[in-house]
Amino acid sequence: MVAAVSTKTTELDDSRVRVDVEVPAEALESALRSAAADLGREIRVPGFRTGKVPPDVVLRQVGREAVMDEALRRGLPSWYEEAVADAGITTVGDPQLDLSDLPEKGSPLAFTIEVGVVPPAKLGNYKGLEVGRREPSVDPQEVQAELERMRESLAALDTVDRPASQGDFVVVDFLGTIDGEPFEGGEARGHLVELGAGRLIPGFEEQLDGVSAGDEREVKVTFPDDYQAEHLAGKDAVFAVEVKEVKEKRLPELDDDFAEQAGGFDSLDELRAEIEERIGQAEDRAIEGEFREAAVDAAVAASTIDIPHELVHAKAHDMWHRTARRMAQQGIDPQQYLTMTGKTEEELVTEAEPDAEQALKREAVLAEVVKAEGIEVSDEEIETALREAAGPDASDKQVKRALKRARKQGAEDALRDDIAMRKAVDLLVESAKPIPVEQAAAREKLWTPEKERAAEGAGELWTPGSS
Repeated sequence: MVAAVSTKTTELDDSRVRVDVEVPAEALESALRSAAADLGREIRVPGFRTGKVPPDVVLRQVGREAVMDEALRRGLPSWYEEAVADAGITTVGDPQLDLSDLPEKGSPLAFTIEVGVVPPAKLGNYKGLEVGRREPSVDPQEVQAELERMRESLAALDTVDRPASQGDFVVVDFLGTIDGEPFEGGEARGHLVELGAGRLIPGFEEQLDGVSAGDEREVKVTFPDDYQAEHLAGKDAVFAVEVKEVKEKRLPELDDDFAEQAGGFDSLDELRAEIEERIGQAEDRAIEGEFREAAVDAAVAASTIDIPHELVHAKAHDMWHRTARRMAQQGIDPQQYLTMTGKTEEELVTEAEPDAEQALKREAVLAEVVKAEGIEVSDEEIETALREAAGPDASDKQVKRALKRARKQGAEDALRDDIAMRKAVDLLVESAKPIPVEQAAAREKLWTPEKERAAEGAGELWTPGSS
């Protein structure tokens, strides 16, 4: 696909570049009319039905400059991606965008991007490298732990006529008050509490130790300062608790009946074998992932890459922001996470710098392998990747729609680069020679002329004849 933008790249110091970008007048006008059409569905203009105001009328009513601002807000992200792809750069960190004055009708839009880029690597030997690979093994304790987890999931709760102790469950009604007044969320009936599980406010479960059915207890607690309900954080509360039942957890016996109940197996031995096979398959996947990473790292170790610290720090920031977004998607507040770790964002970013530097080195080496090997990605491989991402139930029409959307958003080149990188990893892995991980670890400690000249490092073995 021909890029909608044209670019000119100038190299700066410290692995940074400036990209001068020009968006053609036709593309800019199309974005302007699209923004006007969308605004026309939102504004009211006398003489036109709601949602049916034509773009030309919107431009007259709202003003070309205001509509252009909206068009740029929507268009700049995709034009930025297209510019990066057209320039053929891999960016690191936040870009600095400098937008010129808004163009007159019929004129192109010009803006500049200044951003860090992954520096080029000088490849060493990257084929036929000896790489540590551990042998698969299944720990019997893992199998037993999975059986115990299954027992827990099938446990029964039997009502008992005795005082409750740690590990027991109690069914309670409770009403909480603060300064004598009930509060939202402080009342429940028939609530099941596992003593010792630590799922309630600190101190609550401990004060129910030894209760029997029919007992009434006054439980006094203090909500933690970082409690999620801010209006309760740090406050003292009193709960009037009435115990309805005491229940004891009864685990099923590990026998053939349990195997049948757990998954329809004929015997416990058959269930054990299935668990062992499942853990073994997961172990094989983990080993393959470790080996792939180690093969890339071996190629990195044989190459020369100079990465400025500013770039490493920017990459560490990128990694934290991606982690924070994943947390937010999972319902975890990144700020609460920082509070729990007792560290600032900047401290976590600094700690991540070694990983960030290694990630940049991997990207640089793989990019050079792609060039050296002339690795290309076909349109069929793009479609296959989109199909895999869409899932097994996706239709051809959905996949083609996803491809069209990727092209429109300027994401096709990024996807193509990602596939090329994966093919480069495949090449390194296929040519690598597996050796025991113990042997690989021992070689890491050996002295070689190519390694750091300071051979006083603790635990290093000096071997003049090593290569």
